[in-house]
Amino acid sequence: MGSRVYLDWNATTPLRPEARAAMGAAMDLVGNPSSVHAEGRAAKALIEKARAQVAAALGAGGADVVFVSGSTEAAALACAGRGLVCAGVEHEAVSAWCDPVLPVDAQGRVAVADPARSALQLANSETGIVQDLPQGLAVSDLTQAFGKLPFAFNWLGCDAGFVSAHKLGGPKGIGALVLRPGLDLPAQLRGGGQEMGRRAGTENLTGIAGFGAAAEAAARDLAEGAWDRVAQLRNILESALCDDGKGTISVGKGGTRLPNTLCLVTPGWKGETQVMQMDLAGFAVSAGSACSSGKVRASRVLRAMGLDEVAAASALRVSLGPTVTEAEAMRFAEAWTRARDRHRARAA
Repeated sequence: MGSRVYLDWNATTPLRPEARAAMGAAMDLVGNPSSVHAEGRAAKALIEKARAQVAAALGAGGADVVFVSGSTEAAALACAGRGLVCAGVEHEAVSAWCDPVLPVDAQGRVAVADPARSALQLANSETGIVQDLPQGLAVSDLTQAFGKLPFAFNWLGCDAGFVSAHKLGGPKGIGALVLRPGLDLPAQLRGGGQEMGRRAGTENLTGIAGFGAAAEAAARDLAEGAWDRVAQLRNILESALCDDGKGTISVGKGGTRLPNTLCLVTPGWKGETQVMQMDLAGFAVSAGSACSSGKVRASRVLRAMGLDEVAAASALRVSLGPTVTEAEAMRFAEAWTRARDRHRARAA
């Protein structure tokens, strides 16, 4: 069968060597960043270096970059208590704090009537569909777009955005909330003055250092065209899987999407079944459906886009990265189409 092939980059990414090296160096620093002695100042300087690296990669010069544990915490800090609205395609980290009432069309596009009261993702993690963000938006989830798409926070015109390090080759458990200058949000974690008073607690120095190094490397890869090559491979794979007339739909095909994402719907072939079959065949992919307390649910995202219950429970997400080769992608295509043909034969 050969070695396993990782095709779940939207879930998390391999740790970059630059991040690993930066984290190793940070582990050797003994000081608390809040201490005023030399050791503390050295730790603080490392945090500020990483803050500058993340801000530069995000195009957020002059904005406030607040280090948090990840996008989930950042979403809570940005959205809680503000009376915001969102769409049903948003990640649950956002919809948990916002009223999901914004309309979504069949192409996954969200209509925003009042940007100042709305939260809207730049790119969807399941489908890869990219939104046009209106100026004056209250909050944008930039998690999936960061490092894959060229954008600048300062150009988006939103009040707040957030990202996670592990989506672009950094460590898990660290992320950032980015705020336009002058925006004041109440802290949820209190008890210290860290992160400009917005997030109390001793900083995750190792994670922050890795995040900064990963963000810098990700920006370089994007500028050098790494994700353009991924998009070409995604299109090759999409043709191999969807152009054979056997009923598989590629959600978002023809529209603006993340360069690496395929959301495949084969009605009647459950997504979690596909994931298990591909796992046994040596490929790591994700289902469009999710499990909660042992109960399988159809994808909220696809249901919001108008797909019926059967189709929305039959989705498979394949998300590529720059280290995935065409040979690996074609191995997956062969294994998946064989499994689909077996499913169709049994269902006939």
